[in-house]
Amino acid sequence: MLSLQNSLDIINREIQAIHYPKNPAGLYEPIAYLLSLKGKKIRPAFTLLACNLYRDDIEIAIRPALAWEILHNFTLMHDDVMDKADLRRGQSTVHKKWNENVAILSGDAMLILSYIFMTESVTENLKPLLNLFSQTAIQICEGQQYDMEFEQRSNVSEEEYIEMIRLKTAVLLGACFKSGAMIGGADEKDSQNLYDFGINLGIAFQIKDDLLDVYGNPDVFGKKTGGDILCNKKTYLLINALNRADKTDKEKLLKWLECEDKPQEKIVAVRNLYDKLDIPEKADATIRFFYEKALTAFQVVSVDEDKKKTVRNIAKDLMEREF
Repeated sequence: MLSLQNSLDIINREIQAIHYPKNPAGLYEPIAYLLSLKGKKIRPAFTLLACNLYRDDIEIAIRPALAWEILHNFTLMHDDVMDKADLRRGQSTVHKKWNENVAILSGDAMLILSYIFMTESVTENLKPLLNLFSQTAIQICEGQQYDMEFEQRSNVSEEEYIEMIRLKTAVLLGACFKSGAMIGGADEKDSQNLYDFGINLGIAFQIKDDLLDVYGNPDVFGKKTGGDILCNKKTYLLINALNRADKTDKEKLLKWLECEDKPQEKIVAVRNLYDKLDIPEKADATIRFFYEKALTAFQVVSVDEDKKKTVRNIAKDLMEREF
């Protein structure tokens, strides 16, 4: 069974080997630039690992795995334009390094390229794979739309937020597992269980990210904490704080959300309100809930336990990570 590092090594090697047309350089250079930036690349790695649960030769899954990574980066390129973000993985975003028009058009080209890579899977399951790919792509767009709408609302419920991150983040993780299983020869039941595993793991993963952005160790997390607080991002923590606070605490929280000139004081004040309202404990409990749901789905996958151990350990590491 492949290790996570083996899978990541394969993905990084294959990304570096992608051959882009020379012209027009202005279309393809931004794509090569974004894909070259350091990132987790766990999504394509999960595709290879899911395939490897059912077959030793995972060569057939490499191009589809790359398709998911290209699709993911397409969404990031366009998200950065919408969010007016200056940095991506510590480097200039495409629209800052070039301009917004370049980022939009190169992003469009990435979406098309992702389909080309997916169709290069030599498998009898190509039509179901393309259906899964298209469904996932549109769901990510739906999640992004909800995310944008939430920024204009002050009454977002926890249920709405979880549905948003299911669409924007978790469906991609689930689809990577499911597609790898399909390519590897898994039956429909196993493929669906791996999809459910990925969905629930993805929801837990995103809430963990929300928590780490406020409470993570900056030396381990790799960036300053409190960024979500400073930009008033509607995270699991903020939504629950707004919904759980009494009148006095809610007034304090809303006042700090309007503050733009005292960044460190704002981070400390909002974090203290989260502590008072037991938001970290609630987030931890929700993370555990979805993680357990993921493990329940994975438990019934009909593969030898020795093979499943690698994926189970990766899931555990993701939930225990401090970065």
